[in-house]
Amino acid sequence: MNTQNFFHDFIAKYSTSSETSERFRALYRLEGNEQEALERAKDICIEQTIEFPEDLIPEGFIRNAVFGRIDHFTKTDVAYCALISFSIDTTACEFTQFLNVLFGNISLKDGIRLERVELSPTLMKIFHGPRFGISGIRNILQRNSGALLATALKPMGLTTKGLAELAYQFALGGIDIIKDDHGLANQPFSTFKDRVARCMEAIHNAQKITGNNILYAPNITAPHDEIIERAIFAKEHGAGALLIAPGLVGFDAIRMIAAHKKIGLPLIAHPAFAGSFAIHQNGISPACFFGTLCRIAGADATIYPNFGGRFSFSRQVCAEIVRACTEEYETILPIFPTPGGGMTMERISEMSAFYGNDVIYLVGGGLFRHSNDLVKNCKHFRSLIESAKE
Repeated sequence: MNTQNFFHDFIAKYSTSSETSERFRALYRLEGNEQEALERAKDICIEQTIEFPEDLIPEGFIRNAVFGRIDHFTKTDVAYCALISFSIDTTACEFTQFLNVLFGNISLKDGIRLERVELSPTLMKIFHGPRFGISGIRNILQRNSGALLATALKPMGLTTKGLAELAYQFALGGIDIIKDDHGLANQPFSTFKDRVARCMEAIHNAQKITGNNILYAPNITAPHDEIIERAIFAKEHGAGALLIAPGLVGFDAIRMIAAHKKIGLPLIAHPAFAGSFAIHQNGISPACFFGTLCRIAGADATIYPNFGGRFSFSRQVCAEIVRACTEEYETILPIFPTPGGGMTMERISEMSAFYGNDVIYLVGGGLFRHSNDLVKNCKHFRSLIESAKE
C-alpha cells in the first residue's frame, strides 16, 4: 500500500471541517539569500502549525486553514522579511499556545527573528492587555502629565530595616514609584513578607509628610505556586503595584495576575533573563518582546535597557520599543516605556527630548552620586524632570 495515499486518506477522514476565517499575522526577519529566506518562511508555516511532513497532507481543511500562510515576502535593507498569517484557531485562544504558534519550534532554528505581531480583532478581545496602562497609573499617582520617576531598593544584602529606610527617603524625595530590585526575592536577610510590611510602613510615614501618592512595587517573581500568594499579600499590605519578570516566570503569569480579581494592581515587567531572546539577530526583537508581548500579556509598564547606558540598546531600538508600547490598538491600552540602566541627572534633557512626557525614568546609581543627601538628590532629579517638561 502506498504510504502517502494511506495518510492522505486517514487525514482526510479525520480532519475537522469547521473553519474560522479570522487570522493574525507575524513578521519574521529571515537570514540568507532569497531562496534560503523563502525556504525559512515556508518552514515557519509548517513547523509552527502541524509539524508534520507537508507532502502527507491532502487538499482540504488542514492545508487551507491550519497551515501558516505567507501573505507577503520582501527584501529590506538588511534582510528578507516574511509576513505570515495564522488561523486564530491554532492558538486555542490561550496565551501560552499563542506564543507557541508565534515562536515555538522555530526558536530552535538559526536565521529567524520574530519582529512584530499583528493581533486579530478576536485576539484583542481575548487578550485584554493592561488593566491600568498609562492613564490608569497617572490617575493613581494624580500626575496628569510629565515623566514619572522610579527607583529600586538595592543593593541585595541590606537588611529589611535598611531597605525600608531607603524607601522612606525615596518617598520623602518625591519618587513616584519605588520598586524592589529584581534580585530581591525571599532571601533570609530580607524576607518577602517582612520587606513588604516594613517598606509600606515607611512609605506611609513619608506620605503623611509629603501628601504625595506613591506606588511601591514588591517583586513577586517567584515559584509559580507562590506568585498569587505573594501578590495578594502585597495587595493586602498596601502595595500599589507589582514587579514581575516574564523571562523568569513566563508571559502567561503576567496575564494571570493582570486578570486576577483579588489583586487589581498595576504590573511592571522586568527584563531579567530575557536577553537571550531579545539582543541577538535570532530570537525576538526587543520591540516585540519588551513592548508588544509585555503589553498584550497585561503589563502596565515595561523596563528595558536605555541607550547610552551600560547595555547595548541603540536609540533606534529604544524608539521601536516606545512605539510598540504606545501605538494605537482598538481595545488594548498603551503602557509606560520604562528605560533604565544609565539614567543620570546629566542626561535628563537628552532623555526628555527623546522620550517626551509619557515615560517612567528608572534611576538607580544616579540618585546616590549627586550628594550625600539622598532626599535632596531625589528632589533635584524631580526638579530636572519638571524643568524638562516645561
